[in-house]
Amino acid sequence: MTKLYMTRHGQTKWNSEGRMQGQKDSKLTELGEEQAKWLGERLNDIDLDIIISSSSERAFRTAEMIRGERNIEIITNDNLKEMNFGEWQGQLHEEIKAIWPEEYKNFWEFPHLYTPSEGESFLELIERVSDEVEKIISKYEGKNILLVAHGIVLKGLIAYFENKDLKDFWKGAFMHSTCLNIVEIKNSSRKIVLQGDISHYPVEEKAI
Repeated sequence: MTKLYMTRHGQTKWNSEGRMQGQKDSKLTELGEEQAKWLGERLNDIDLDIIISSSSERAFRTAEMIRGERNIEIITNDNLKEMNFGEWQGQLHEEIKAIWPEEYKNFWEFPHLYTPSEGESFLELIERVSDEVEKIISKYEGKNILLVAHGIVLKGLIAYFENKDLKDFWKGAFMHSTCLNIVEIKNSSRKIVLQGDISHYPVEEKAI
């Protein structure tokens, strides 16, 4: 059996400011680094064979901190970068909502109706990340793989594995920073056995 462990990067400066990041980048906050360490401790007893990270700095830094002192190769992958939001990248949610009210509403509430003026659609995102992950699964068959990516990339992969209708894209667990998702792969079967889990967070953090 191949096991895919999937997580989102730790909290970043732009996350804390309420900015859309997409394929632009910002550094992990102090809390973001702690979140990565918490997940690293949780996965310490898992014999990971390979770590594959989005090539965005925030994801790679998270991957490094999860790995810690262990001797595990980290491979960066451009096709696991976050959804391309076009002009929205780096802007505050409130600014986007004011300038593109209909697009913004469709993005969060009616993903099947979302048509970006720039960047990617949800279907384009799902196709990009699912194609890449299938290549990874094939290459590392029978291995334990850690994938470090982004919130919407993870939602796209879950939508793909569960064969969701696009209108249901946002349904299911929220992808908190360094949440854990586990997919078991056997032949053509893809079974999600854990989704959006943050049980490695300290109790006081879960209450926020």
